[in-house]
Amino acid sequence: MSEQSWYAVLHYVGRGFAGWQRQPADRTVQAEVEAVLERLDGARVVTTAAGRTDAGVHALGQVVGFTTLRGWTRDELRRAMNALLPPDVWSAEVGPSPPGFHARKDARARRYRYLVGCDAASRSPFRHPFEWALGRPLDAAALAETAQTIVGTHDFRALSAVGQEKPHYRCAVIHAAWQPRPAGAGYIFDVEADRFLHRMVRFLVGISVAIADGRRPSDDLGRLLTETDNRAASPPAPPEGLYLVRVRYDNLQLEGNTD
Repeated sequence: MSEQSWYAVLHYVGRGFAGWQRQPADRTVQAEVEAVLERLDGARVVTTAAGRTDAGVHALGQVVGFTTLRGWTRDELRRAMNALLPPDVWSAEVGPSPPGFHARKDARARRYRYLVGCDAASRSPFRHPFEWALGRPLDAAALAETAQTIVGTHDFRALSAVGQEKPHYRCAVIHAAWQPRPAGAGYIFDVEADRFLHRMVRFLVGISVAIADGRRPSDDLGRLLTETDNRAASPPAPPEGLYLVRVRYDNLQLEGNTD
């Protein structure tokens, strides 16, 4: 029986998971998805994700690669997955992937979004699980300046979690922008780069907010881009405001990546 290679684009609510990557005891997105695929295919199915999202982090565009033994059409497989996936995970798209496709290694860029709530209603139970319920105003001009500072290629080791040994810590930020949300609800931060270090987006949001509410001087972000550790960084923003929204590939055209 020949193998079929597939990709799936997943949405999930991060608050019920200890992250994407399978762990011995805690509930993870990978374990849930692989259990469903094993049940459908009758054999163990191993998945590879574009981004190993942390505990509490959401996804609107997580790309997952896997192979099956059973013959499926794309519509059959998507319907079957969604019939068995838990309520906090949903497959938005399924399709055949190119030969040798690797969801993580083939990714050319990833885009993350972070929501900050600046109004009192951010503490509503219908909002705070999905954003940083900051509840105080921020300086829009200062936020815009922080976004401009990080565009380009920089060493982000001082704006990432400790304990990760890598050949280098350079990331090329293609796009970064803060936009106001309607009715004074707060701000949306969109950032796209060729790669991200562990908790890098949350560290960027943490220091950007600290600058925008006057707790740190405006040049602190630029200074941190020259540091070799994160001891001077602001604490990372909480995970509930962070979403993996899009992944770009040269060898795979996703339906949601047409803009």
